[in-house]
Amino acid sequence: MQILNSENKAEHKPLVATIGFFDGVHSGHKFLIDQLKTEAAKRGLPSAIITFPVHPRRVLNTEYQPALLCGFEEKVKRIECTGVDYCEVLDFTKEMSQMSAKDFIQQVLKNQLDVDTLLIGYDHRFGHNREDGFDEYKLYGAEVGMDVIQAEELSQSLHVSSSRIRRLLGEGDIEKANQLLGYNYTISGQIVEGFKVGRTIGFPTANIKIWEDFKVVPAFGVYAVNVHIGECLYGGMLYIGKRPTLHNGDNISLEVNIFNFNDDLYGKYLSVEFLEFVRPDEKFKDMETLKKHIYQDKVNVKKILDRRNNS
Repeated sequence: MQILNSENKAEHKPLVATIGFFDGVHSGHKFLIDQLKTEAAKRGLPSAIITFPVHPRRVLNTEYQPALLCGFEEKVKRIECTGVDYCEVLDFTKEMSQMSAKDFIQQVLKNQLDVDTLLIGYDHRFGHNREDGFDEYKLYGAEVGMDVIQAEELSQSLHVSSSRIRRLLGEGDIEKANQLLGYNYTISGQIVEGFKVGRTIGFPTANIKIWEDFKVVPAFGVYAVNVHIGECLYGGMLYIGKRPTLHNGDNISLEVNIFNFNDDLYGKYLSVEFLEFVRPDEKFKDMETLKKHIYQDKVNVKKILDRRNNS
């Protein structure tokens, strides 16, 4: 896949493209992208995803804090995994937000990006005030020789949307969220120094500082996770919460106990894949009770990992 942007305008054939923010690049997006690739192959033209590096609402309101399933770099990597030929990164601007759908199709998509065929999601609308729909888009495209076609809708029984996945993550329903995503939800970050309480009770943890702005953090609690460190994969248990037993105040901690790993990680990066929710965050009466629960958490997580590895 080749990435195109304002600084990289490589020569290419006219494109068969679709456009959207594609947060999470979930199974609903992949259903649309599969249709895109099929249409491109039918026409003998390259396929392209047109997306934005920053959420359009944040461009219009810098105070807006979008809850994102993936940062920009992760999104591009997941788009690449779909097998499309190009990812066109379009800088959304306030001026662009004021364009009518007609001007956007004819001036940006046709004249600037050389889109030959535009595949529209079944419920997608764009342009100032979003007043126009598919029939109008098709007419505007025809005026400049662009074919505008409408994608098929994914089965209603699945109800796949980025907003629903965010809600499921907020409820701790990791398995359902992963099902809708089509992959395991992942958080990446740098390991920073923590309070080092875990090592005093036999469960040393790596404290994660998420590097992706506005990334959705799942519900407080304990999770079974896979941990990626460089090219190596480990099992582990992840805690998200305010550590109420330790009177941590309002500070939210993300810390992972990595199984069979003893090296120093400070300053390095890792990624964790969420597999299953184990239990909610709790306040225990003392450190000894907390230690007993963490021990049981580890037993439960190892059972989950063993079941998954042997299934």
